[in-house]
Amino acid sequence: MALLERRCSERERTDDTETLSCTIEAAQTLHSYTEYIIRIQRGPDPKECWQIVKRYSDFDTLNTILQVSGVAPTLPPKRLIGKLDREFVSQRQRGLQAYLDTLLAQPCLACCENVRRFLDPTSYPDSYTELALQQVSMFFRSEPRWEVLEPLKDIGWRIRKRFFLLRPKDQPKARLLLSWAEVGPDSYLSQKDLQAALKLLPNISHPHLQPIVLAEAGEKSALLVQPFNETGALRDLLCKSRPGEPYLRSCRRKGPGLPLSQLQSFGCQILEALNFLHECGFPYGHLHSGNVLVQGKTCRLTGLENSILGLPPLYRAELASHRRLAAMEVGDVFAFGLLLFELAYGRPPDTIPVETFEPSIPPLVASVLQSILSADAVRSCLPTVPMLLDSPLFHGVPLPRSEKPHLKMTSRLKESLRGLQESTEQRLRRDNREIQQFRRLARAQSLHGSEEERRKRKTLARKKSRQSLNEDPESPLANGATDSTLSSPTTTPSTPTPTDSRC
Repeated sequence: MALLERRCSERERTDDTETLSCTIEAAQTLHSYTEYIIRIQRGPDPKECWQIVKRYSDFDTLNTILQVSGVAPTLPPKRLIGKLDREFVSQRQRGLQAYLDTLLAQPCLACCENVRRFLDPTSYPDSYTELALQQVSMFFRSEPRWEVLEPLKDIGWRIRKRFFLLRPKDQPKARLLLSWAEVGPDSYLSQKDLQAALKLLPNISHPHLQPIVLAEAGEKSALLVQPFNETGALRDLLCKSRPGEPYLRSCRRKGPGLPLSQLQSFGCQILEALNFLHECGFPYGHLHSGNVLVQGKTCRLTGLENSILGLPPLYRAELASHRRLAAMEVGDVFAFGLLLFELAYGRPPDTIPVETFEPSIPPLVASVLQSILSADAVRSCLPTVPMLLDSPLFHGVPLPRSEKPHLKMTSRLKESLRGLQESTEQRLRRDNREIQQFRRLARAQSLHGSEEERRKRKTLARKKSRQSLNEDPESPLANGATDSTLSSPTTTPSTPTPTDSRC
């Protein structure tokens, strides 16, 4: 089959989950406007940096796009007269720096395609939609059963993934969802194993896994066809948004969490799906509220293809920051804790780890959250999925009747998926070591530059100097001289100067 044989453009596989930090280093005023020179750093390594030049109008355009989220930070105000004054330019520079700091501190906005393209235009060109359309067009040359109704723009948080709404030609009222994605930085499968793994997806059957109609692989990309869920995902339920709306609109949470009974039911179904995947040796690692589809009282996990394609998970930055979270199955438990927090509070946690929980949360829920999201849990050991199923919160929760689960794969494919999981975990551990190394270096530099440390170094230098002088027999200190004697200049009687009598 000639599907997707065209090779995607060769470019470095940038990890879209890596954190970005910005510093406005200078401002230069030209004839009628001011440019701001911004240094961008990706990840913890100071060497991974570059510079961009932006005008205030560029910030204003970005801010207008982000207003749909409802959580965009406040941009410094405009000014028509005196906008080139040195004092005003300096004040605006500080305001733009605060704007960027607030923007990147919000995960919902930091991973937005418009923000990433604003800060890193080289790694995020405008060609993804065009490239996806080319690949989808090639797909329909050999699959005339469906036709594209419309592209679904800005769906989900992934930048390198595009969605289209399909319709079977023999069922005009039916709707399917087609997704196209490039392989990611954790793509370790050979082309043959990648095709075999994708071919496996339509044969997986589980009551709490979203069925897949078709999965095909190209050389550097893949596409999937699955039923379109009219009711949306858990994220839509919590944000009171409609399926297909732009991802940014779900950044503002409008409602409280779910009732305890609904939370228990959905949580137990999610754990059953995770337990099934873990027992079968299928790596998942992409659990979040946008990947849990809701159909009445039933929920189903989606995104099984992400790990096969090597796409980084949404919470990868948090996983890389903690050594104990490098294992993929442990990462699933950690992601479940974050999802459970969303179900209980209606919003994600502000900080991780989480130490305090509101008294309004039921004790059973708070106990499970404490065992997953607390600092002690993150540093030591998280519970396993079977342990969570046996916890008082989920034990004995009735589940809807369903068909028997089924997932059968060859020993070769199982070994390939195991190798994929190990390679993904190795990159996480390597990133964790680098983060810890740069953290220690930053602490050492901060301590070295502190006023107290400078005084300590000065005192130590004096002690060493005195010790070396005492050890030198020819030194004045060794002959009984004091510091004051050494430091005081020797005075000699002054001789009167004869007065010059010449006029």
